[in-house]
Formats: sequence, structure tokens, C-alpha cells
Amino acid sequence: MERIFEYQISSGEEGRKLGDFLREKGYSRQLLRQLKETENGLLRNGQPTFMTIALKNGDRIRVRLLEKAEGSEAIMPAPLPFEIVYEDEDLLVINKPADMPIHPSFQNHGNTLADALTWHYQQQGKEFVYRCINRLDRDTTGLLIVARHQLSASILSDMVRKREIHREYLAIVEGIPPEKGTISAPIGRKEGSAILREVNFETGEPARTHFTRLETRNGLSLVSLKLETGRTHQIRVHMAYIGCPLIGDYLYYPDHTRINRQALHSYRLSFLHPITGKALSFTAPLPEDMERAFRS
Repeated sequence: MERIFEYQISSGEEGRKLGDFLREKGYSRQLLRQLKETENGLLRNGQPTFMTIALKNGDRIRVRLLEKAEGSEAIMPAPLPFEIVYEDEDLLVINKPADMPIHPSFQNHGNTLADALTWHYQQQGKEFVYRCINRLDRDTTGLLIVARHQLSASILSDMVRKREIHREYLAIVEGIPPEKGTISAPIGRKEGSAILREVNFETGEPARTHFTRLETRNGLSLVSLKLETGRTHQIRVHMAYIGCPLIGDYLYYPDHTRINRQALHSYRLSFLHPITGKALSFTAPLPEDMERAFRS
């Protein structure tokens, strides 16, 4: 995959070193090293240049990102169902179905989002390197971002660290929580388990979840949730902690009479485009199994 970026240097940027200019644009040190090794990877006014050069007003900088998909034994391309909500040269927004891990692992090969996307682009004869930006559990449905190249991945990952990618989840919980509130309770690994998490005020890491009750029906509640922190299983652990666990959650409320997975969906995703700066916002409707579990 080849992606070309061009920048025009203004009078306010004159005198700055090229490397510093590009780092402020989001280029990681690893990516800058790669540009040095790429033919015509970095040009100033049409000529090869150096990171240490002092920029002048009116300089034209051309960056050539060139990526070749290197084979990974872990990825096994497979024609699996998924929905592309948005796609351009820099990123994808995916509506992930249930029962789909996002990364290959020891027990998951040929059934992951990485496998599905690799197959999707292979069918088009396009190079593709899988770079998933935000994580969802295997059985959590909904929206996530995949970067199309290293610059996009670098900027988006930095946005995640700065909490600049805003997510809203929908969950179906047992019982009726307050109309709205904030759960502030530290979460840590449960002793003796590599998977389970719990609220632990002694060893847990700070965690805050904001929730709003949207609707109640048959002893269940549809709840909107926004995370202030991003601990493993945070929503599942916090809602169980206040006595309103997610239905179908095999770890924290293993009752599958209404649904056979945790009833959690990444509903809304809002962020600034990593290259253009344009505000983007996407929603994905409640999946059929959650709708059925709540309405029946």
C-alpha cells in the first residue's frame, strides 16, 4: 500500500527541523526511520532531504508511505461476516459481530476480525496490514477502528491514550439501576484467576463508569454507558458491583436464559479524523439478539 502526504511550510514554521515538524504531525520515531529507508520516502522541494534540515517558508514536503503486507502465521484469511460502516485511505470503522475475537490467539485461528479483514482485502488484490485501534471482547458487538497505515495508527493510538476517542456502549442489565450515576471503584485481577476481574479497593486500579438508564422492561434495564477509564471488563465488573449485572455474562452473571453472551454493544464512536481533522461520529443499531432479549 502506498500513501502520499504533502505539506506546505508556512512562515510560522520556518527554521524548524524537518524531523520535529513531522513528529508534531504524528509521525512516530519508528515511522521516521522507515521513511529514511524508503526510496523517495522524504522529499523537500522534489529532492531527497534529511530530518535535521531547517525548513524555509514555502518549502514543499512530500512523504511517501510504502507498506507491504508481511505474512503472519497467526492470520488465516477467512470469509467471515462483518460490516464496514466507514472506509477511506486512512481508516476503517467496523461493526463487529458477536463471537468474533479481534486478534488471533492460541485458541483462535481463522475466526477473528484480523482473518476476516485480511481475506476481504486479498479478494480485492490489495495490500493490508491489520492494526486494530480499540479493543472489544469476543462477545461484545459494535463499533471499532482499524488503521489503514502506520501514520494513521500512530495518531489514533495517541488519541486513545489522551481519551480523545469517545465511545458510548449500550447494555442490558438485570434489575433497575438509578436513573443515572457514576461508578468510581478500582478494578483489579481476581486472586487465583488469569481472566476474572473484581472491584478491589486495596490493589485495584482507578476506574470510573458513567451510566444512564434509558428504559426498563420485565425487570431488565437498557443502559447507556461511557467510560472515563479503560480497565479490562470494566463495564461488566462495575454493573455487577452495583447489583445490576449484564445478562448473559458467562463470567459475572452466567444466566443464559435470555441471551447466550454478555449483552454489551459498542453503540457510538466519535473522534477527529487522524489526517484531515474532520469530526466523525458513527452509530450501530442494537443487534437483533439484544433487541430480542430486551423486548421478549
